[in-house]
Amino acid sequence: MKTLSILLAGAAVLAAGSTSAQPAATPKGPPGAGQGHGRMYGWSLMTPQERTEHQQKMRSFDDYDACTAYVAAHHALMQARAKEKGVALPAASRDDRCAHLKH
Repeated sequence: MKTLSILLAGAAVLAAGSTSAQPAATPKGPPGAGQGHGRMYGWSLMTPQERTEHQQKMRSFDDYDACTAYVAAHHALMQARAKEKGVALPAASRDDRCAHLKH
């Protein structure tokens, strides 16, 4: 799947050392364009298969840095999709989805 390849490539780039934050989009667009079920960023912009793969990937991490790189890449991909569709995502949650991996 092309979008999964793009997501994984983005995560690899971010894991290689880039720590730049993505700008937050303004909260416009249709309800649910951003966080939805389980507060997954970009829920409505993902296919059911992508949602499942994303959840499995998030559960698989045992390294904090790899997890945060993946989350940043996921957010960038969802922001790109939102832009393509002409919707804006709400600001990403400030919750650290990878905090449980900090030592």
